Amino acid sequence: MAFFSAFSLLALYLSVSSLLPTSFSSCSLHTCQLSDACSSSDDCAAGLYCGNCPAAGKKQTSCSRAQAIQPASIVKGLPFNRYTWLVTHNSFSNVNEPSNTGVQRVTFYNQEDTVTNQLKNGIRGLMLDMYELDGDIWLCHSFQGQCYNFTAFEPAINTLKEVETFLTENPTEIVTIFIEDYVHTQMGLSKLFTNADLVKYLYPVSDMPANGKEWPTVTEMLAKNHRLIVFTSDSSKEASEGIAYQWRYLLENESGDPGMVPGSCPNRKESHPLNSGYASLFLQNYFPSIPVESEACKENSESLAQMVQACYNAAGNRMPNFIAVNFYMRSDGGGVFDIQDRINGLALCGCSTLAACQVGAPLGACKNTVPPSQTPTPGGNVYSGTLQFSFPSSSFSLQHVSDLTKLHAILLIIALLL
Repeated sequence: MAFFSAFSLLALYLSVSSLLPTSFSSCSLHTCQLSDACSSSDDCAAGLYCGNCPAAGKKQTSCSRAQAIQPASIVKGLPFNRYTWLVTHNSFSNVNEPSNTGVQRVTFYNQEDTVTNQLKNGIRGLMLDMYELDGDIWLCHSFQGQCYNFTAFEPAINTLKEVETFLTENPTEIVTIFIEDYVHTQMGLSKLFTNADLVKYLYPVSDMPANGKEWPTVTEMLAKNHRLIVFTSDSSKEASEGIAYQWRYLLENESGDPGMVPGSCPNRKESHPLNSGYASLFLQNYFPSIPVESEACKENSESLAQMVQACYNAAGNRMPNFIAVNFYMRSDGGGVFDIQDRINGLALCGCSTLAACQVGAPLGACKNTVPPSQTPTPGGNVYSGTLQFSFPSSSFSLQHVSDLTKLHAILLIIALLL
């Protein structure tokens, strides 16, 4: 009889288990770690979100990285151009941004959260397209080279004030802005940055290292409060407004589809050759000409890692200082954050990942890193938890899932005891 009861309960347990969502199989009784199956971001540990990547053949939702570890917080005191930072392409182009012009927006999108959230999650470079619209400077996509109310996102000062707030609240952080510049009003950009109260943080163009010379250390930049680096695509602005012309200080590969050809990393036409040594900063673009959200998780994973290698070879064994992507949080697990860690680990301390670097240790002296199932929580950064990706359809409500999870545990314990 006891055997029959145990057998019956075990059969009931297996029956109920078959009804439970598979996402609860690995961490239903504890906080989910990196790569664990999940059903929502609330299941995942700090610094992770719950998503999937069908484009890479991964339909099961699992915990993926949502935040960067800032390299200068691990390996301190090196020149700014020794580090690799993450950049969002068209940072302002947020799919959730409401219309600010009173008309329905008709354009494409490159990101899924606000600039504030991007900065909190570890993005340290912003690509902003600035146009003139209705007597003001707007962040905008163009239609036939022109900004319209149906392609505009918001006045540029709104985003710049977000940057100012972040820099004020985080006195050890440095942000770089890349402006695709279509502002023709005299002193328009200077007035914009003045009105946003960002001049106090600007790195002066007169101090910028030219001809491939090394940048000052991050420590020195923080001491002088030079924590905002701004580049413009308009060469005339350097002389007229004191804003650095991007390709005088930066090497850059092709953007869009030409920059995504496997094994190839040509320089952008405005840039000197990547292996020229002309400039001490290198920006690597990796995003398609037409952004597709569902493909970004694949692009931001192994494909990006392979392109980093191709660009490293093309640039004469030189790691990128900036990596620009669309939909930065979409990946098949570690994504751009893991790639950034691997680059910084190799470049800064000769280790396979940044987490293995040891303060003050010689090159190659690496510590044991956390297991693949765990991700260290980056200090000071907070994932908002508002970004959710698609999940498998289920006939269970959250309440049903919660109840069944408890029943799952109870039946298993009883079956094992009998």
